[in-house]
Amino acid sequence: MAGFSGVLRLTDLDDFIAPSQECIKPVKVEQKAGRGVIRIDGDGADALAAPKFEKAKITLNDCLACSGCITSAEVVLVNQQSHDEFYRVLAENNELQDSEKKTVVVSLSPQAIISIGAKFFLSADECAQRLAGYLKKLGVHYIFDTNFARSLSLLEAQKEFLERYRRRESDSKALPMLTSACPGWICYAEKTHGSFILPYISTTRSPQQVLGSLVKNLWASQKGIPSNKIYHVTVMPCFDKKLEAARDDFYNELYATREVDCVITSVEVEQMLIRDQVDITSVSPVSLDVDLSSGPVLTSHHGSSSGGYAHNVFISAAKELFNQDQDKLQWKTLRNADFREVTLEVNEEVVLRFALAYGFRNIQNFVQKLKRGKSHYHYVEVMACPSGCLNGGAQIRPDSGTSVKDLISKLEEAYELLPSVNPSNDLRVENCYSEWLGGADSEKTQMLLHTKYKAVEKTTNALGIKW
Repeated sequence: MAGFSGVLRLTDLDDFIAPSQECIKPVKVEQKAGRGVIRIDGDGADALAAPKFEKAKITLNDCLACSGCITSAEVVLVNQQSHDEFYRVLAENNELQDSEKKTVVVSLSPQAIISIGAKFFLSADECAQRLAGYLKKLGVHYIFDTNFARSLSLLEAQKEFLERYRRRESDSKALPMLTSACPGWICYAEKTHGSFILPYISTTRSPQQVLGSLVKNLWASQKGIPSNKIYHVTVMPCFDKKLEAARDDFYNELYATREVDCVITSVEVEQMLIRDQVDITSVSPVSLDVDLSSGPVLTSHHGSSSGGYAHNVFISAAKELFNQDQDKLQWKTLRNADFREVTLEVNEEVVLRFALAYGFRNIQNFVQKLKRGKSHYHYVEVMACPSGCLNGGAQIRPDSGTSVKDLISKLEEAYELLPSVNPSNDLRVENCYSEWLGGADSEKTQMLLHTKYKAVEKTTNALGIKW
């Protein structure tokens, strides 16, 4: 557990964000020579006294990151990222004249759709369309899915890896390239390993923020709508996406608006349906809007259910760098199912070595190896949640009698049924580059599809003081 707060530590990193698990951290002060010991053990009991105390439970408002407590400023931002705020904006909008109303846009992630669909025994397409029907009755104007944005994110990641690989001899931190789509991992990296780890992290935005950029900066102008007159909501499988949307890097200074105004999660959608007494299976289906969606049918990408970053970058790199065509990749499981690798050999020499590292236990092991100069990977797909995004901490919990493992297996099966698209062959993506972004290598593409990360200075508080 090196690198975590000296006082607040996770007891089981590998299950940190597993569905239905409460994050309960025991407080412990280690004994030192000449000093007494104060200890509160796992059940909240003082080791020297009989009374027992209530367990200290750390909620979303207490800890979104994995390296310690979030700041008070972050708590304020989290309060703006809720379905209650979404309801407030919709109610306020309904009271305005049409000319004064904001255009409300909702973007759905496939992982969230699949989670909601599994809860109500709906296919992914049926769930997406019935959700669209429900949301439009609430007052939403446009509904997209995030797969179109993910195609752009994958293509930018492919280009970035090729560029890094070609300068690896002159830049010791060009490789391994680490994914940047998981905000829990990014928050951990910024707060815990800072300037050491950040140069390795991809600058490519996550699909949520790619779509946020497109909606507020390009789609808005196409529609003749000022950016600050659009209220953009995303539905995500992860609480940390709220913190990602609130980053200063994704704030439009000119229009004083965020690219993603509000993030609600799968479990919050379930709460909304309960609150509104809506049976989603009875809602009339409505097709998603095609302007920024993958199309009339929900799609996915080849590779992992967390986006397929390693898969797509590997295939691209094998072709571009070594003229090797790859089809089905043979992933090898190493220490556990959440740490796997794939290699490419040319003339009996390994020329590409990629990995998947899911869950904080695997992430920490990898980072420690990297610090000791013992990592031999060129690219690592990093995700904070064990089993990846389908097991996000904000996904709908398993029903009674269903294990987390069984639920994840069910979600994986549903994800694999989605038709996969190759982002390199997507004409809509090609048109976006040429018509909206001014080319794949344009300054606008770099500005709108990439970002930067920065180390977060550690603050001292009373809990961190060693008495």
